[in-house]
Amino acid sequence: MNEPPTDSSVLLPQEQGEGWSRNKLLFFIGFALAVHVALISIFETKKQIVPRTVIGVPHLQLAENASELIALGDPTLFARPNAHDFVTAFWQRPPLVKLPVFNYAEDPRYLSPAPEQLGAVFREFMQTNRTPEAPVNFKPKPRLSEPVLAFDNALPPATTLQMAGELAGRRLLSQIELPSVAVNDVIPPSKVQALVDPAGNVASAILLESSTFAAADQRALQLARNLRFAPAPRLMFGEIIFSWHTVPTNAP
Repeated sequence: MNEPPTDSSVLLPQEQGEGWSRNKLLFFIGFALAVHVALISIFETKKQIVPRTVIGVPHLQLAENASELIALGDPTLFARPNAHDFVTAFWQRPPLVKLPVFNYAEDPRYLSPAPEQLGAVFREFMQTNRTPEAPVNFKPKPRLSEPVLAFDNALPPATTLQMAGELAGRRLLSQIELPSVAVNDVIPPSKVQALVDPAGNVASAILLESSTFAAADQRALQLARNLRFAPAPRLMFGEIIFSWHTVPTNAP
Protein backbone atom coordinates (compact mmCIF):
# COMPACT_ATOMS: atom_id res chain seq x y z
CA MET A 1 0.00 0.00 0.00
CA ASN A 2 1.10 3.55 -0.74
CA GLU A 3 1.86 5.65 2.28
CA PRO A 4 -0.07 8.93 2.61
CA PRO A 5 1.89 12.16 2.23
CA THR A 6 3.49 13.46 5.37
CA ASP A 7 3.21 17.17 4.52
CA SER A 8 2.17 18.94 7.68
CA SER A 9 0.39 21.68 5.72
CA VAL A 10 -1.97 19.11 4.26
CA LEU A 11 -2.57 17.05 7.36
CA LEU A 12 -3.20 19.92 9.77
CA PRO A 13 -6.42 21.88 9.22
CA GLN A 14 -6.25 25.69 9.17
CA GLU A 15 -7.09 27.42 12.37
CA GLN A 16 -10.29 29.39 12.61
CA GLY A 17 -9.96 33.20 12.32
CA GLU A 18 -6.82 33.29 10.14
CA GLY A 19 -7.04 35.46 6.90
CA TRP A 20 -10.03 37.17 5.27
CA SER A 21 -13.04 35.26 4.16
CA ARG A 22 -14.59 35.80 0.75
CA ASN A 23 -17.57 37.69 2.09
CA LYS A 24 -15.39 40.08 4.08
CA LEU A 25 -13.19 40.78 1.06
CA LEU A 26 -16.18 41.62 -1.20
CA PHE A 27 -17.69 43.83 1.51
CA PHE A 28 -14.44 45.79 1.90
CA ILE A 29 -14.10 46.36 -1.88
CA GLY A 30 -17.68 47.62 -2.14
CA PHE A 31 -17.25 49.91 0.84
CA ALA A 32 -14.06 51.44 -0.56
CA LEU A 33 -15.73 52.06 -3.91
CA ALA A 34 -18.71 53.77 -2.27
CA VAL A 35 -16.44 56.03 -0.22
CA HIS A 36 -14.47 56.98 -3.36
CA VAL A 37 -17.60 57.94 -5.28
CA ALA A 38 -18.87 59.98 -2.32
CA LEU A 39 -15.64 61.95 -2.07
CA ILE A 40 -15.69 62.74 -5.81
CA SER A 41 -19.28 63.98 -5.57
CA ILE A 42 -18.52 66.23 -2.58
CA PHE A 43 -15.26 67.83 -3.67
CA GLU A 44 -15.81 68.15 -7.44
CA THR A 45 -15.76 71.69 -8.93
CA LYS A 46 -18.70 73.25 -10.78
CA LYS A 47 -16.66 75.71 -12.88
CA GLN A 48 -17.17 75.86 -16.67
CA ILE A 49 -14.20 74.86 -18.80
CA VAL A 50 -12.89 77.89 -20.70
CA PRO A 51 -10.42 77.28 -23.59
CA ARG A 52 -7.10 79.05 -23.39
CA THR A 53 -6.37 81.98 -25.62
CA VAL A 54 -4.12 81.10 -28.56
CA ILE A 55 -1.17 83.49 -28.87
CA GLY A 56 1.41 83.77 -31.65
CA VAL A 57 -0.59 82.14 -34.49
CA PRO A 58 0.11 83.43 -38.06
CA HIS A 59 -2.79 85.18 -39.81
CA LEU A 60 -3.57 85.40 -43.54
CA GLN A 61 -4.66 88.71 -45.01
CA LEU A 62 -5.69 89.37 -48.63
CA ALA A 63 -3.79 92.21 -50.24
CA GLU A 64 -4.30 94.07 -53.53
CA ASN A 65 -1.91 93.85 -56.46
CA ALA A 66 -0.77 97.43 -55.81
CA SER A 67 0.24 96.71 -52.24
CA GLU A 68 3.69 98.08 -51.45
CA LEU A 69 4.53 95.15 -49.21
CA ILE A 70 4.04 92.69 -52.04
CA ALA A 71 6.04 94.85 -54.46
CA LEU A 72 8.95 95.07 -52.04
CA GLY A 73 8.99 91.33 -51.67
CA ASP A 74 9.60 90.85 -55.39
CA PRO A 75 13.34 89.99 -55.90
CA THR A 76 13.28 91.35 -59.49
CA LEU A 77 11.90 94.78 -58.52
CA PHE A 78 15.15 96.66 -59.30
CA ALA A 79 16.70 94.15 -61.73
CA ARG A 80 14.03 93.98 -64.44
CA PRO A 81 11.49 96.40 -65.92
CA ASN A 82 8.41 96.88 -63.83
CA ALA A 83 5.01 98.20 -64.78
CA HIS A 84 4.89 100.42 -61.66
CA ASP A 85 8.35 101.99 -61.71
CA PHE A 86 8.95 105.70 -62.22
CA VAL A 87 10.22 105.30 -65.82
CA THR A 88 6.92 103.86 -67.03
CA ALA A 89 5.06 107.08 -66.13
CA PHE A 90 6.76 109.15 -68.92
CA TRP A 91 8.18 106.44 -71.26
CA GLN A 92 6.45 105.11 -74.38
CA ARG A 93 3.79 102.59 -73.54
CA PRO A 94 2.75 99.74 -75.88
CA PRO A 95 -0.72 100.01 -77.35
CA LEU A 96 -3.45 97.99 -75.77
CA VAL A 97 -4.40 95.15 -78.09
CA LYS A 98 -7.97 93.97 -77.82
CA LEU A 99 -8.23 90.23 -78.13
CA PRO A 100 -10.79 88.91 -80.63
CA VAL A 101 -13.90 87.17 -79.42
CA PHE A 102 -14.24 83.66 -80.76
CA ASN A 103 -17.72 82.89 -79.47
CA TYR A 104 -19.40 84.98 -82.16
CA ALA A 105 -22.72 83.53 -83.29
CA GLU A 106 -24.57 84.57 -86.44
CA ASP A 107 -28.28 84.23 -87.01
CA PRO A 108 -29.17 81.42 -89.42
CA ARG A 109 -29.86 82.49 -92.99
CA TYR A 110 -32.00 80.11 -94.99
CA LEU A 111 -31.52 79.86 -98.75
CA SER A 112 -34.68 80.10 -100.78
CA PRO A 113 -34.86 77.51 -103.58
CA ALA A 114 -34.75 78.74 -107.18
CA PRO A 115 -36.36 76.15 -109.49
CA GLU A 116 -35.15 77.91 -112.64
CA GLN A 117 -31.51 77.40 -111.61
CA LEU A 118 -31.76 73.72 -110.81
CA GLY A 119 -29.51 71.76 -113.17
CA ALA A 120 -28.26 74.88 -114.95
CA VAL A 121 -24.60 73.97 -114.42
CA PHE A 122 -25.15 70.44 -115.68
CA ARG A 123 -27.00 71.66 -118.80
CA GLU A 124 -24.20 74.12 -119.57
CA PHE A 125 -21.60 71.37 -119.19
CA MET A 126 -23.48 69.02 -121.49
CA GLN A 127 -23.90 71.74 -124.15
CA THR A 128 -20.18 72.54 -124.20
CA ASN A 129 -18.92 68.95 -123.86
CA ARG A 130 -20.75 66.85 -126.37
CA THR A 131 -19.48 63.35 -127.01
CA PRO A 132 -18.91 62.29 -130.62
CA GLU A 133 -21.66 60.14 -132.01
CA ALA A 134 -20.64 56.68 -133.11
CA PRO A 135 -22.84 53.98 -134.58
CA VAL A 136 -23.39 51.13 -132.17
CA ASN A 137 -23.45 47.75 -133.85
CA PHE A 138 -25.17 45.39 -131.48
CA LYS A 139 -25.69 42.71 -134.15
CA PRO A 140 -22.52 42.21 -136.14
CA LYS A 141 -22.74 40.13 -139.27
CA PRO A 142 -21.96 36.46 -138.68
CA ARG A 143 -18.81 35.03 -140.18
CA LEU A 144 -19.68 31.88 -142.09
CA SER A 145 -17.16 29.11 -142.48
CA GLU A 146 -17.34 25.63 -143.90
CA PRO A 147 -17.00 22.74 -141.43
CA VAL A 148 -13.82 20.75 -141.72
CA LEU A 149 -14.01 17.04 -141.05
CA ALA A 150 -10.65 15.87 -139.73
CA PHE A 151 -10.74 12.20 -138.92
CA ASP A 152 -7.38 11.40 -140.45
CA ASN A 153 -5.40 12.16 -137.23
CA ALA A 154 -7.96 10.71 -134.84
CA LEU A 155 -6.22 7.35 -134.77
CA PRO A 156 -2.41 7.04 -134.93
CA PRO A 157 -1.25 5.25 -138.10
CA ALA A 158 1.47 3.45 -136.12
CA THR A 159 2.69 3.04 -132.54
CA THR A 160 4.71 6.07 -131.39
CA LEU A 161 7.23 6.64 -128.62
CA GLN A 162 7.55 9.88 -126.63
CA MET A 163 9.98 10.92 -123.87
CA ALA A 164 9.06 13.20 -120.93
CA GLY A 165 10.88 14.57 -117.89
CA GLU A 166 14.69 14.54 -117.79
CA LEU A 167 14.80 12.00 -120.61
CA ALA A 168 13.17 14.39 -123.08
CA GLY A 169 16.50 16.02 -123.92
CA ARG A 170 18.63 12.88 -123.82
CA ARG A 171 19.59 11.30 -127.17
CA LEU A 172 18.37 7.78 -127.86
CA LEU A 173 21.02 5.40 -129.34
CA SER A 174 19.06 2.22 -129.93
CA GLN A 175 16.69 1.77 -132.86
CA ILE A 176 13.63 -0.28 -131.96
CA GLU A 177 10.61 -1.37 -133.94
CA LEU A 178 7.32 -0.42 -132.29
CA PRO A 179 4.66 -3.06 -132.95
CA SER A 180 0.91 -2.64 -133.23
CA VAL A 181 -1.49 -4.20 -130.73
CA ALA A 182 -4.13 -6.67 -131.89
CA VAL A 183 -7.29 -5.47 -130.15
CA ASN A 184 -10.73 -4.52 -131.48
CA ASP A 185 -10.78 -1.14 -129.72
CA VAL A 186 -8.74 1.97 -129.12
CA ILE A 187 -6.65 1.81 -125.93
CA PRO A 188 -4.96 4.65 -124.00
CA PRO A 189 -1.17 5.01 -123.91
CA SER A 190 1.08 3.04 -121.56
CA LYS A 191 3.26 5.29 -119.37
CA VAL A 192 6.48 3.81 -117.99
CA GLN A 193 8.78 5.54 -115.48
CA ALA A 194 12.42 4.75 -116.23
CA LEU A 195 15.67 5.30 -114.32
CA VAL A 196 18.66 5.62 -116.64
CA ASP A 197 22.23 5.30 -115.31
CA PRO A 198 25.16 7.47 -116.51
CA ALA A 199 26.17 4.80 -119.04
CA GLY A 200 22.78 5.07 -120.80
CA ASN A 201 21.25 1.74 -119.67
CA VAL A 202 17.74 1.58 -118.18
CA ALA A 203 18.30 0.46 -114.60
CA SER A 204 14.65 0.37 -113.60
CA ALA A 205 11.28 0.53 -115.39
CA ILE A 206 7.94 0.85 -113.58
CA LEU A 207 4.46 1.08 -115.09
CA LEU A 208 2.83 4.40 -114.08
CA GLU A 209 -0.41 4.31 -116.09
CA SER A 210 -1.91 1.23 -117.66
CA SER A 211 -3.48 1.02 -121.08
CA THR A 212 -6.17 -1.36 -119.71
CA PHE A 213 -4.62 -4.07 -121.87
CA ALA A 214 -2.14 -6.31 -120.04
CA ALA A 215 -0.31 -7.50 -123.15
CA ALA A 216 0.36 -3.92 -124.26
CA ASP A 217 1.66 -2.95 -120.79
CA GLN A 218 4.05 -5.92 -120.65
CA ARG A 219 5.27 -5.11 -124.16
CA ALA A 220 5.86 -1.48 -123.09
CA LEU A 221 7.98 -2.56 -120.08
CA GLN A 222 10.05 -4.90 -122.26
CA LEU A 223 10.67 -2.23 -124.88
CA ALA A 224 11.62 0.34 -122.22
CA ARG A 225 14.22 -1.96 -120.64
CA ASN A 226 15.85 -2.54 -124.07
CA LEU A 227 16.37 1.16 -124.78
CA ARG A 228 19.88 2.63 -124.80
CA PHE A 229 20.59 6.31 -124.26
CA ALA A 230 23.65 8.50 -124.70
CA PRO A 231 25.99 8.69 -121.69
CA ALA A 232 25.34 11.41 -119.10
CA PRO A 233 27.17 12.60 -115.96
CA ARG A 234 24.39 11.49 -113.53
CA LEU A 235 21.27 9.38 -113.07
CA MET A 236 18.11 10.64 -114.75
CA PHE A 237 14.39 10.03 -114.20
CA GLY A 238 11.85 10.29 -116.95
CA GLU A 239 8.72 8.92 -118.54
CA ILE A 240 8.42 6.82 -121.69
CA ILE A 241 4.95 7.05 -123.28
CA PHE A 242 3.84 4.39 -125.78
CA SER A 243 0.84 5.48 -127.90
CA TRP A 244 -0.45 2.22 -129.34
CA HIS A 245 -1.74 1.62 -132.82
CA THR A 246 -4.46 -1.05 -132.67
CA VAL A 247 -5.53 -3.48 -135.39
CA PRO A 248 -8.52 -5.83 -135.41
CA THR A 249 -7.96 -9.33 -134.13
CA ASN A 250 -9.09 -10.88 -137.40
CA ALA A 251 -6.58 -8.84 -139.44
CA PRO A 252 -3.71 -10.79 -141.13
